[in-house]
Amino acid sequence: MNVIWRTLLVTLGARLRVRLGRTLAPTAVSRIRLTTLPTDIDVLRHMNNGRYLSLFDLGRWDLLVRTGLADAMRRNGWYAVVSSETVTFRKSLELWQRFVVESRLLGHDDKALYLEHRAVVDGEVYARAIIRARMLKRKGGTLSHEELFAAVGRPDDLPDVEPWVHDWAAASALPSTKAAAPSVWS
Repeated sequence: MNVIWRTLLVTLGARLRVRLGRTLAPTAVSRIRLTTLPTDIDVLRHMNNGRYLSLFDLGRWDLLVRTGLADAMRRNGWYAVVSSETVTFRKSLELWQRFVVESRLLGHDDKALYLEHRAVVDGEVYARAIIRARMLKRKGGTLSHEELFAAVGRPDDLPDVEPWVHDWAAASALPSTKAAAPSVWS
């Protein structure tokens, strides 16, 4: 089962939960249950490191739909792009192992939203990813947080992003798309 089919199933499931009144506050933790499938594993017979980020996308879809942000994005012609991400691994997920993807909004700065995703088995974190995403407009340009929060409301309990996340974002940043970024190895 390819990730596109999982995305459709997760999105439909999230929409069903919304219809059943199981929405999420913007600062709540989204949880979806998944199983490590044969298409997720690598030659070492555990989940491929690149697959984690694809499956964490599923958690992001559930979070966007259940908080109402996905509808606001569609209605206003907005979309999000991941500008930075990092994943840290503790333990391997094995074939057919069940796990939960937990996702939450960490906060924002003047240019981006920050999210955290975790792969969890029986309450234990196996892997964690930090995501930096920018909000863009289909008509062009960057969506300001003022526009975003005017449309969806700003949660009163939105936490400040921890300083280390800002340090990580700055350290991992590439030049803007308008600046030169030559591939020169030193």
